Order: sequence, then structure tokens, then C-alpha cells
Amino acid sequence: MGSLNLVLASTEDYRRKAEKKLPRFLFDYLDGGSYQERTLAANCADFEALQFKQRVLYDVSKVSSATTLFGDDLAMPAAMAPIGMAGMMAQRGELQAKRAADALGIPFTLSTVSICSLEEVAKVSDKPFWFQLYMLKDRGAVVDMLQRARAVNVDTLIFTVDLAVLGARYRDVRNGMSGGLNRWAQFRSTTLSFMGHPSWAWHVGIKGKPHTFGNLKAYVPDASTPTDFQAWIAEQVDPSVTWKDIEWLRHQWDGNLIIKGVLSPEDAVAAVNAGADGISVSNHGGRQLDSVSSAIAMLPRVVDAVGDRCEVLLDSGVRSGADVLKARALGAKAVLIGRPWVYAAAAGGEAGITSLLNTFKSELQVAMALTGVTHTDQVDARILDRR
Repeated sequence: MGSLNLVLASTEDYRRKAEKKLPRFLFDYLDGGSYQERTLAANCADFEALQFKQRVLYDVSKVSSATTLFGDDLAMPAAMAPIGMAGMMAQRGELQAKRAADALGIPFTLSTVSICSLEEVAKVSDKPFWFQLYMLKDRGAVVDMLQRARAVNVDTLIFTVDLAVLGARYRDVRNGMSGGLNRWAQFRSTTLSFMGHPSWAWHVGIKGKPHTFGNLKAYVPDASTPTDFQAWIAEQVDPSVTWKDIEWLRHQWDGNLIIKGVLSPEDAVAAVNAGADGISVSNHGGRQLDSVSSAIAMLPRVVDAVGDRCEVLLDSGVRSGADVLKARALGAKAVLIGRPWVYAAAAGGEAGITSLLNTFKSELQVAMALTGVTHTDQVDARILDRR
């Protein structure tokens, strides 16, 4: 029996299957981090270094992973993170993800640079979803997207602030995602890679069209490929953004506002002072500045700095239900699950996402039971071995 016939269980299983199914340049875009990828590795390694304190002879016959966030009931303290170009990893990938999130009972977050548009995702169901946005030089486009999001029942905005400049990723340079390849090298990186992955080429490359950034079509009318849109995004990145712009954003958006990309206590306090309802402790999944703290290592300091003034979330490095519990123990109200759901989408579509999310929930509940807690409200640092 080949390895491909094994039942996929963990995030790493789905990652390996995604690597086989995706063209190399797409897998590297999804999987890679900036420069030497030290922070990418630390995000996971620092989670692994945390140990639980196992407890026995507690009544754990009934364990609930449910929680509330911004007044909404969640099946577990997690949401699906915004991932750019997810619709290139699976056929209309954002739609499949929204259906899986709805079924489990956690929020789905749509990226600014998604393949499917706000309006297309909203047609999946009438359940509210979240939207992620960057501060663009074209403030008119920002206001327009906020209005569009509100019109389709988006109730929570995740605003990414750690993109003052675009991070550099060596994998993207090598495979041409960052440009710079000659015509033959580009042909080998894309066309030949497509030919070597016929399932992807048919199900996503052909049946998954159009491959445009659905949310941006109105602002880049001449663009026809993701590369065209990426060039526009690169021009729109605004390095002059300050906390004053977040205060302006707060006046434009009356829903829940989460500031994503906070990696210091000082910035956490500044985000709250600017009007944020929540922050996500994050280093952009290790894709921006290399050699910075992992998110989980910085989490306790951020929690100490803001107290109960806002909801503290975490993303970057979450790979299992045990990681969800560790983040909760160190003060996060919830986590954002990023790469894992896209690995699962690439490997098995909506069924793969559903299976992986249910595995997260099951792992979380098992870890809770074996640390002696029966509800997420009981989780704190006492369940960790802090030697």
C-alpha cells in the first residue's frame, strides 16, 4: 500500500499530500516563510516546547470546547485565518472553506487577495463571516471594500498591519513567484509544473476559473491573472501608515475590529488606544520579518499589557488542537488557523477541511480532559508544566 492510501489525520499528513498535488511554485508560496525561515520554524517549535501538566481522577465525562467571541457562540476557540490565493490551491477554495467553517461552527475569514469575492462567498450561506483588509494607498478602494463587506453580512474586520513593506521569501524568488525568471525558466516553473500535476490542472487550473482576485477586479479592470493583481497590490502597499490611520479606519467601520500583526506589548496597547476590539498576536506566519519572536512566545507579554481591554487572539504556528489549548492557557481568547486548512483544501477539498477541523476539535477536547478541565472557561496557565 502506498503512502497516498493512508488515512490523513494530522496537519503534517495533509501538508505532505498537498505538496504532492500542488504545482511546486504554489506549494512553496503556501508553505514558505521569509529569508532563512527561522521565525517560520520557531512558530511551531515554541508551541512544541510547551508541555501540559497531566492530571488524573477528575470527572471529565462531559467536556465542552465551546466558547464565545464578540458575543457569538463558537464550537471551539478558533477561526479560519485569511489566506491569500486559497482559490489557487483548491477549486474555488474559499467557498469550500466557508462551507466547512459554517458546518463546524467557527468563523471563516476571507482575504483581500482571495480568488473568490466577498459577494461570491456570501452566497454560500447567510451566516456572517469575517473579512481581512490591508491599508491601501487608494483610500477610496478601502472605503468601498468596507461598504461591500458590510453589505454581505460581514460583522468582523481583521485589519493586517505588519505589511508596511513586502517581506522577501527565497522560495518565491527561486520559483519565479517574485518575478525575475527568464522566459524558459518561467515556462519550467509554471507550464511544466502544471503538466506534472494533471489533477490540479483539471480541477483547479481549468474548472476553478476565473483565477482573478475577486475582491479587486473593480479596481484593476485590466488584470486577468494573479500576477497582474499582485503587481497592483505591491504598488498599493503604503509604508506611511500610522496609528492615526487606524483611528480613521475605526470611524469607517462600525463592526468588530481586530488588528492583526501585533508582536509587542507596546503595539498592543497602541491598537487598543486606536479603537481595536481585538488584536491578533502574529508575525504573519513567519512570512514578513525573519528572526523575530514566535507568536506564542510573545503572547503572555501582550496579554499582560492589555489585560481585559480587548479580545486577544493568536495566529502563526497553530498546527493542532493541542496548540489551540496551549494558546488559550497563555491567555488567547481564540486562535486563527492558517496554513493547515489550506493544506487540507489542497489535499482533499471541503471534505479534507472538515475532517481536519474536526480533528482539531477532538484533539482539543482530549487534551482538556487529560489536563483535568471540562470547559474552555477553566483553561489557564495552570494546565501547563512551567518548570
